[in-house]
Amino acid sequence: MLLGLVGLLGLQIIIADRAHLAGDARWRPLVASACAVVRCTLPAWREPAALTLLNREVRPLPGVSGVLEIQASFRNDARWAQAWPWLQLSLSDADGRVIGTRVLSPQEYLGQAPAAHDTLAPGQAVQVAFRVREPAASTAAFSFDFR
Repeated sequence: MLLGLVGLLGLQIIIADRAHLAGDARWRPLVASACAVVRCTLPAWREPAALTLLNREVRPLPGVSGVLEIQASFRNDARWAQAWPWLQLSLSDADGRVIGTRVLSPQEYLGQAPAAHDTLAPGQAVQVAFRVREPAASTAAFSFDFR
């Protein structure tokens, strides 16, 4: 009986702190198993370092001065499905000085907010396209980062 109560207490602790514990790769499988039993939900996995940029292109929008058209594709290389990332685009001049940075939410680069439980499956690749205002005519380079 005592062992059963200790087990129940352990389960309650896991469920109560599931959001924090599920963010740790060592604990996530245990927390997911516990949630399967008691039918609770887990927050989406977040591992920006496991997102791989496959292709990117930044070019002036034809016929529109000062606007850049951006296309990129990336893949989720994490073990689990993960939430849509925030994309950081940095534009630099020929000397490597950053002249503009913008962080885009999933809603901004997808054109609409993803559904609450919409995630990127492991191995899933996606292509996105969006436009930004060019910060200066001296823009010569760009970089992407995931947040």
